[in-house]
Amino acid sequence: MATTTSQRTTKQDQATQPPNRIAATLASLRAALDRPLTSYYLLLGASALLLTVGLIMVLSSSSVYSFRESGDSYAVFKRQLTWVAIGLPLAFVVSRMPRAVLRKLTWLGLAGALVLLALTIGPMGLVRNGQKNWLGLGPIVIQPSEMAKLAVILWASHVYAVKHRRLDQLGHVLIPVVPGMAAVAALVVWQRDLGTALVVFAIMLAMLWVVGAPGKLFALTFSVIAVGAFYMATTNDNRRGRLLNFIDPFADYHDAGWQPAHGLYALSTGGWFGQGIGASQQKWGDLPEAHTDFIFAVLGEELGLVGTLLVLMLFLTIAFAAIRVASRTQDPFVRYTSFGITVWLLGQMIINVGMVLALLPVIGIPLPLISYGGSALLPSLIALGLLIGFARSEPEAARALAARKRSRSAGLSAGTSRRGR
Repeated sequence: MATTTSQRTTKQDQATQPPNRIAATLASLRAALDRPLTSYYLLLGASALLLTVGLIMVLSSSSVYSFRESGDSYAVFKRQLTWVAIGLPLAFVVSRMPRAVLRKLTWLGLAGALVLLALTIGPMGLVRNGQKNWLGLGPIVIQPSEMAKLAVILWASHVYAVKHRRLDQLGHVLIPVVPGMAAVAALVVWQRDLGTALVVFAIMLAMLWVVGAPGKLFALTFSVIAVGAFYMATTNDNRRGRLLNFIDPFADYHDAGWQPAHGLYALSTGGWFGQGIGASQQKWGDLPEAHTDFIFAVLGEELGLVGTLLVLMLFLTIAFAAIRVASRTQDPFVRYTSFGITVWLLGQMIINVGMVLALLPVIGIPLPLISYGGSALLPSLIALGLLIGFARSEPEAARALAARKRSRSAGLSAGTSRRGR
């Protein structure tokens, strides 16, 4: 009888162990997320991993194109590495920049973006892939519309932070942010870059939402944007073909469906774990823009479903940490900037992945930190530097970092005194 009772007790203990383990795991995870430096480490780690994956994929996906164009398989990778070498110090500088200095530069940033966009429309502008959205500055060719995205986020955040106590009035919500962003979007549309214009409009809607604009304004703005985008898409043969064929790219396989179809081929051959880094078949010429807009397809082919999910999780980690910073701060400028950067980077990721999966039309949006291109990489690195700086400056995080610095100084002093003896 005693043995039977003991067996029953053992079975009951075993039955309750899994829930207890799950509860303990969740409690440990919650405790880890509640630590002062969690947002800082999540942003730093996810950004570093994405940048590393991006460099590896640019090297792999561009090797055939580089050799065909220049005879050097590393030509594109070297240029991307140069942009990284420029961007990382800039990201470090802005992460330590006093907030007052940063806010003073926002108007200058917007003015600079407008000037560069206007110059792109003029004789200095260069046409690539049917879009006049590149600017030649001597030996350097840049895409000002990519830099304008970060400029409008910082400028709008500064304006709304100044008007923080008056945002219950619709006039202060609209002026001057909506006209300023509309001017940037109009210049981008003039360059025939519908994809970037839609991203700017998405940033504008996100900024209006975060400051509490009324719902009727969203309905009106969204309707105007939708009508304008539809008009632009249907009055251009190239865009119309992409719009009509993105659902079934194989219906027009040899024309508008060629790129998305080969993107699907690349993803389907990747399987769970991929063909291995450097083993992509589609990058040998079948897949256009393999190292830029469709690099996610090559990533899926070489790293498989596991690799693509890892990249998506890293983007979601950045979004989680940035929203965490925005929700915990008392500074409206930090809140608006963090939210705007999150919508920009996460939105571009969703659009790019949707393009590759043939869920959205191909509109030429790069994958942040992964796709080749200095014009897109530099603003992304600076934006992440800002987020990391915001996370570092949280009161609890700042105290934790200061305490760690003091403990290291005390340890060094103790070590020096022992050696002196």
